[in-house]
Amino acid sequence: MARNLPPDDDPRRVGVRDWLANHPEPTARQLAEAGYVAPHWPEPWGLAAGPELQLIIDDELARAGVERPDNPIAVGWAGPTILAGGTDAQQRRWLPAILDGSDEWCQLFSEPEAGSDLAALRTRAERDGDEYVVNGQKIWSTWANRSQWGILLARTDPTARKHQGISYFVLDMATPGIEVRKIIEMTGGNHFNETFLTDVRIPVENRIGLENDGWRLARVTLGNERVSLSEGGVLWGMGPDAEACLAEITDRGAGTDPVTRQRAARASIDTTVLELLGDRIIEAVTRGDDPGAEASIRKAMADVHGQALMSLVKDLSGPDGMVGHQDAEAEETDPWHWGYLFSRALTIGGGTSEVQRNIIGERLLGLPREPAPESTGAPPAPSPSRGTE
Repeated sequence: MARNLPPDDDPRRVGVRDWLANHPEPTARQLAEAGYVAPHWPEPWGLAAGPELQLIIDDELARAGVERPDNPIAVGWAGPTILAGGTDAQQRRWLPAILDGSDEWCQLFSEPEAGSDLAALRTRAERDGDEYVVNGQKIWSTWANRSQWGILLARTDPTARKHQGISYFVLDMATPGIEVRKIIEMTGGNHFNETFLTDVRIPVENRIGLENDGWRLARVTLGNERVSLSEGGVLWGMGPDAEACLAEITDRGAGTDPVTRQRAARASIDTTVLELLGDRIIEAVTRGDDPGAEASIRKAMADVHGQALMSLVKDLSGPDGMVGHQDAEAEETDPWHWGYLFSRALTIGGGTSEVQRNIIGERLLGLPREPAPESTGAPPAPSPSRGTE
């Protein structure tokens, strides 16, 4: 939690505590209607809360042991984009179930042939009266196998420059023509999926924003994705957090060897630095600013940090660290082994570390863009967009 918060008798704290006294075990719907799920969102969906009020609400909910609905892609990525580009009718249609967690969402952006260059996507959406007919393939679609809705990028003008011919859609995942295939990870579990779209029909009313203006909205999603993943803890909000990792490292005897002790000290220092960066990002987001490159800095640091923490715990396991459970339940039954394996994905998912460094170099340091590939005959360099979902 951020430092230097107002004291316990601050009227805003008292107001939240009074509400919690009247709702000692609030439902997800009650939290959403009170504006406490996403307090920085504008009314009526949130409270248009500034940085301090948002942190006060977070602190009071944590003290009361109240958890918000666990709906990270919906609240973190889909919701802000629908707020930015959706009509009033679209917001009324989708935001209530996003906030109370009753509908789960997935993201259908990345493609097998596009890699980190998201704007090179090939999935086509062709207008047919009041519908679009969509054909293509998406990959790394987190939780697509259990989601009710998806946010989808598809090319609506194949003749336009690649960033200008893309549209942004909301897709009902029960629509005929959608096939989701699980990708079993080396952990033995499944978060990621392949999604195949064959003559899938999407109503025009499910397009967010104007036709061929999807890249602008995609940037909103991607910016929020970087913030969400960088704020999500050691493993994007799953598995042990940094505090638990450092406690485990201490329990396993990090202080008995000078080299290991130095690794543990570095991990502890990086944890504090990341917390401070996180505070700055929260303040930027709740002011309505784009954290942009700062979110990329934190994500690039946090990904390596998560791998370092998990590797240190693994090393301190001794010979036992060479074995572990790898099955669908490993995240719960063997979190340290699972976390070590899953941490390999951190520097790839949500925009690779290389993509994040491009963003930092170009947008924060003002460095020139990479040379145009046409002059070298090399394949196109990744645009500063993303890696996987």
